[in-house]
Amino acid sequence: MNIKDIIEEKLSEVILNVYQLKDINLEVQENKTEYEGDFTIVTFPLVKQLKKNPESIGIELGESLTAQTDLLESFNVVKGFLNIKVKNQFFIDNFRSVSENFSKIEKKDATVMVEYSSPNTNKPLHLGHIRNNLLGFSVAQILKEAGYDVIKSQIINDRGIHICKSMLAWEKFGKGETPETSATKGDKFVGNYYVEFDKNYKKEIAELVEQGMGEDEAKKEAPLMKEAQKMLLDWENGDEKVRSLWNEMNTWVYQGFNETYKRLGVDFDQVQYESNTYLLGKDLIQEGLSKGILYQKEDGSVWCDLTDEGLDQKLLLRSDGTSVYMTQDLGTAVERFKQNDIKKLIYTVGNEQDYHFQVLFKILKKLGYAWADQLFHLSYGMVELPEGKMKSREGTVVDADDLMEEMHKTAELKAKENGRLEGLTEEEKEASYETIGLGALKYFMLKVDPKKKMLFNPAESIEFNGNTGPFIQYTYARIQSLLTKAKYEYKEVSDVTFSEFEKEFIMLLANYKTVVEKAAESLSPALVANYVYDLVKSYNSFYQSNPILIQENENIKQFQLNLSDLTGKVIKKSLDLLGIGTVNRM
Repeated sequence: MNIKDIIEEKLSEVILNVYQLKDINLEVQENKTEYEGDFTIVTFPLVKQLKKNPESIGIELGESLTAQTDLLESFNVVKGFLNIKVKNQFFIDNFRSVSENFSKIEKKDATVMVEYSSPNTNKPLHLGHIRNNLLGFSVAQILKEAGYDVIKSQIINDRGIHICKSMLAWEKFGKGETPETSATKGDKFVGNYYVEFDKNYKKEIAELVEQGMGEDEAKKEAPLMKEAQKMLLDWENGDEKVRSLWNEMNTWVYQGFNETYKRLGVDFDQVQYESNTYLLGKDLIQEGLSKGILYQKEDGSVWCDLTDEGLDQKLLLRSDGTSVYMTQDLGTAVERFKQNDIKKLIYTVGNEQDYHFQVLFKILKKLGYAWADQLFHLSYGMVELPEGKMKSREGTVVDADDLMEEMHKTAELKAKENGRLEGLTEEEKEASYETIGLGALKYFMLKVDPKKKMLFNPAESIEFNGNTGPFIQYTYARIQSLLTKAKYEYKEVSDVTFSEFEKEFIMLLANYKTVVEKAAESLSPALVANYVYDLVKSYNSFYQSNPILIQENENIKQFQLNLSDLTGKVIKKSLDLLGIGTVNRM
């Protein structure tokens, strides 16, 4: 419990004792005025109930808190605001409690599933996937820290027209090459054929338009597109040759994905495949038809009418019997709740899919699934680069692997310029470059509120000053260096008088639990990122003002080392929630 919570608890007890009023929670604020006191209590909410002026209420509360608790050193009342100065011993006791329990949060009897990544098997992961993976993984870490049981999951989009495009292009233009023979990572290899399809498809469209066909018709009539559509039908009908090629190419892709996930530092507890769940989705459609919840048009297509919900009519099954993404998502959701006892299912998906999830949740509700109210779309803004948007069909995406390698090399360049890693082995240096480079990438992605669109600038992200990952990692390394030089061992200190700054800093450290709870509630790692940045800024001010190693008073020195040690632990824990590692030297 942080200091403000303790004061609020004591205050409620006093109000009950003095005024016999239950469930009254007065606001306690850190005192930012020129008047003496650590905290300010706003008394105005009691004025109407007690029919007294705020000044007299403030005096009565101050006197009662002094008499009934061992909390206050002094108090003053200014215009109805009760300013209280808390006894130094209270801060000493609270610091001891925070040191022992800063990350102990009560276990919650609930399981939450977080879905993220969910890539297509027709291309490698790119910059947009990085934000998705980092956001989903961090939210899972935060929920776990907040006391929930968490299942990290992904649904792999391993079927559909996009996948058939890559397969068809490999059949036509691949000449039997493989990732091994071409020395290409599996997901990139398959992605190259997705681009190859698009290039040749555009050529065919241009030729048909030149022959006098309209562009829209040419897109439908282009031979490559017709072949891809036929391949999709063959796949759904279980054609052995198509299925064999599909299995082989997906295997290449999964090997590539796993390499990327490992380097990015994310993982999953469960993996589902649309090639399995789309069949279940079809069963749900038939069930909905039989119950009259869905309807069928003359061409055989199946729809859900959501106009009474303020939405439109949604296609669920095409006239040729093939399913759409919505069909598969319906099946996936039902399967997850059947197989897991989960309280909440969070979909980490970009905001371009906002409407899709509105429709998904409404249809599941119509189909009679009460748990549809427990579904949540963690909608996030797109990532853009200084040069603009990415286009995967044209091969102009920022590849995730390339970006991670660029961050590694940039960290290496910065570290060599600063000369801070001298004396480490080459292996230790490489590990540090990786931790710093990827820490810069992750922090830059996660410090922004998920709902906001963001501009990612690699050079800006890896600066060693300002609101960046390396700045926070450097502070952690500085603390470890200090503790090593001091040959630090924890010893309790009981007779130190804290400065106002030290009191504020202890309160900031104690606020860790509150930040985690708020971040879990709002599903926003940005709250953790900005908390740890504020903590680091405050610690650096403290460090600059207090030459700890040459402090002559041993009690003060011990306290300052204890404070530094706890700060390091809170930094490390906070970074861990963001999926960011630490180094002991920078």
